[in-house]
Amino acid sequence: MDSQTSQSSQASQSPHPPHMFQVDLRGLVDLLSHHLYSSPRVYLRELLQNAVDAVTARRAEQPDAPALVRLQPADGALRVEDSGIGLTEADVHDLLATIGRSSKRAEGLEEARSGFLGQFGIGLLACFLVAERIRVVSRSARTPGAPPVEWTACDDGSYTVRTLPDSARPEPGTTVHLTARPGAAEWLAPERVLSLARDFGSLLPYDVRVGEEPVTALPAPWDRPYPSPAARRVALARHCHELFGFTPLDSIGLDVPLAGIRGVAYVLPAAVSPARRAGHRVHLKGMLLTERAEQLLPDWAFFVRCVLDTDSLRPTASRESLYEDETLAAVREALGERIRSWLTGLAAGDPERLTAFLAVHHLGVKSLARHDRGMLRTMLPWLPFETTDGQLSLEEFAQRHPVVHFTRTVEEYRQVAPIASAQGIGVVNGGYTYDGDLVEALPSVRPGTVVAELDADTVTAHLDAVDPAEELALSGFLAAARAKLDPLGCDVALRAFHPLSVPALHLDDRAARHEQARAAAEEQSDDLWAGILGSLRGSAPRARLVLNHLNPLVRRISSLRDPELIGTATESLYGQALLMAQRPLRPADSALLNRAFIGLLEWATHGEGDR
Repeated sequence: MDSQTSQSSQASQSPHPPHMFQVDLRGLVDLLSHHLYSSPRVYLRELLQNAVDAVTARRAEQPDAPALVRLQPADGALRVEDSGIGLTEADVHDLLATIGRSSKRAEGLEEARSGFLGQFGIGLLACFLVAERIRVVSRSARTPGAPPVEWTACDDGSYTVRTLPDSARPEPGTTVHLTARPGAAEWLAPERVLSLARDFGSLLPYDVRVGEEPVTALPAPWDRPYPSPAARRVALARHCHELFGFTPLDSIGLDVPLAGIRGVAYVLPAAVSPARRAGHRVHLKGMLLTERAEQLLPDWAFFVRCVLDTDSLRPTASRESLYEDETLAAVREALGERIRSWLTGLAAGDPERLTAFLAVHHLGVKSLARHDRGMLRTMLPWLPFETTDGQLSLEEFAQRHPVVHFTRTVEEYRQVAPIASAQGIGVVNGGYTYDGDLVEALPSVRPGTVVAELDADTVTAHLDAVDPAEELALSGFLAAARAKLDPLGCDVALRAFHPLSVPALHLDDRAARHEQARAAAEEQSDDLWAGILGSLRGSAPRARLVLNHLNPLVRRISSLRDPELIGTATESLYGQALLMAQRPLRPADSALLNRAFIGLLEWATHGEGDR
């Protein structure tokens, strides 16, 4: 005998009968309002859902049955009537009075369940978020001889059931009456009911009205016929503005029949952060499920907002988000492929619109191209990069330069760009998001392209050496300059390079900056940490201040004989080189700049007084 059978046998022989769970309805409603549902507004969605499901169930058995849902708000109350399947007295006890029991699990309806909106059997409880009393009058279409039945429930957990005369409801269907709870009458006001009904139910397949006002607006804007593609774009742009509050750069059809998806993606007119999670509107079989579906698209597609209708995705219990499963993953991939196809189509047939799009959203396309070699190959002629030749695509840049040099950081690019350009070295700024990865991937989509990282050693190697005799004559000056900058972890070199207007160039690399940061931390640490950081001291190359021997100012400074003045001038050149590279200044660098400035002023005023 297995353990389960043994436990069952022991339970049946127990002298104490099993107890049933008792539910505090007010506590449950509080739980729903604070933790399951985001707002009391969902009560209307649940009412519409129940009505639409009832109509769907009746039409499954009687295809010619009427499909009507009518909402009548008045004086702090709301009546919702449908021409659906209806309930018998047994159904009322079994379904309405049993929390968690759903009619979609009732016998005989399982085969039609895919056509229903609700699944969890707790929807009617949402009405207690705004109502203190719910009254349901229903007559079954499945059991024609059954009389109408009335179920009345209060928010204290009590309910009554009674049968009514045939005249109370001659035709099959259900009417739900809500009486507002204190402080919640605004949710049952006519204008609020109409607004919520249109928001939730605009794509429902049946005739839904609030009073005489129609709720549904079918076909959906993306399914309507238009006289021309231009007219379609204008109509969808108007729809986007009404729905999301912006006029899109373009619209992308999201017709994926195999996934049961119909809808449209609107391209945002302004750049957004890749980290920002866009909210998408998802309708489930016509009913608005959520306005904040964040996991619907791949992460790289952060430049669009979607609205779509689906019959394949699963909602969570709150019906306010999507259940993460294999189906959602497949839909995400399919929608991503539709956006890829749109981009490819623009590249092939509408470069003007593609250029306008990339001017705003090149970051999103670079994110996609980083993982998709086909997209990188397609976008090579279009994606902009910062280079020493200006804003260019990688394709055009590679055609100009036999070797595509790039830097890892923006700081490194700013250091070397002016000098490298003057030396005829083409450099791409790989410091921006995704750019370095894309440059490195260039040979995989453009065979034969040579890509090389440009570091300080490479730049120095391209600078012309100074005649040994001239450098020897300046050995005293160079020694004084090196002694001045040695405490800052910086060496001094003399080279000849263009442009002549640049007196000095500050070069370092990541290893040198790491060593500087380690040394600075060591100086500020106690003995224990100083010892630990000291043990981490590496043999990384030091930063270099490369003096331009062709620059007239450097020539004049190198002819000085006063060691103190040479030191002040060297510090000034160092500070100016840091500022040119737009590098963040360490406290020691800021102190040096201030000291050099004051020193030069003192020297200038001292010389004036002597004259």
